[in-house]
Amino acid sequence: MLEFRDIALSDKERITRALRTSDFRGCEYSFANNMAWRRLAGSKIAFFKDFYLCCAFETPDGAPHFILPSGAGSYTEVIAEMKRFSESLGSPLVITGVTEASMPMMKELFGGEFDAEADRGSADYIYSTDDLIDLPGRKYHAKRNHLARYNELGCEFSLMTEADIDDCLTFAVRDYNSREGAEVSSFVAEQFAINTFFGNFRELGLVGGVIRKDGEVAAIALGEQLNSDTFCVHIEKADTSFNGIYAGINNCFARSAAAGLRYINREEDLDIEGLRRSKLSYRPAFLLDKYTLTFR
Repeated sequence: MLEFRDIALSDKERITRALRTSDFRGCEYSFANNMAWRRLAGSKIAFFKDFYLCCAFETPDGAPHFILPSGAGSYTEVIAEMKRFSESLGSPLVITGVTEASMPMMKELFGGEFDAEADRGSADYIYSTDDLIDLPGRKYHAKRNHLARYNELGCEFSLMTEADIDDCLTFAVRDYNSREGAEVSSFVAEQFAINTFFGNFRELGLVGGVIRKDGEVAAIALGEQLNSDTFCVHIEKADTSFNGIYAGINNCFARSAAAGLRYINREEDLDIEGLRRSKLSYRPAFLLDKYTLTFR
């Protein structure tokens, strides 16, 4: 039977090896994300042979929700083990984050054994790195104007070092405290994630960017290379009293951290209308659609 436990920094090497083997592009397939967001849905981890499993236990339907395992070996075996585990808890097997690329395998191995439901709110926004750097053509006319406003501010962008961490964390905390409903569990989980990212910046292998105006932090971004061709932006925050500041951090961070990689994953919109509009306005190359599979 699978044995689940809390994720730890000491798991990084083993988990990263499994993630690199599968080379998935979804934002779930990040050790840093799994570590930082573990409180959002009570996520725990397990291993089965050369597979890495991450499972959320605090879910709306009460069933454990697995992410499709990453690693090497027989998916027939590992999913059978996941099914036994779920059924031992009186629940059906539920697998989330299954992309179009993985669906043919799942249908070939288990066709007819599960129902699939699209989850628009969890679809990742995947952008051409070159587009976010160059902002080419008419479709990016408005973004180039926003970037021009940023360039007039006289700000300074730099890649983040450990000397910046305290200032950046203070900036993120101020952003958190300024929100209405900051006591909502998802906001609390976000603050825990931010503290985890910054508190383990070097250990997690993250890359950061910071914009300063007159020496004070005005915008931050954090991310990492996610797979062989994709960079993932985990956190992006900016002081909107500065005109064009979001365009600035987006462009500067893409240019400095993701150049040379084909895509940038800016993660999901969680069905939040304003966030969806913002992400769509940058004209993604495609949405990484995801499905939830519930086994009968």
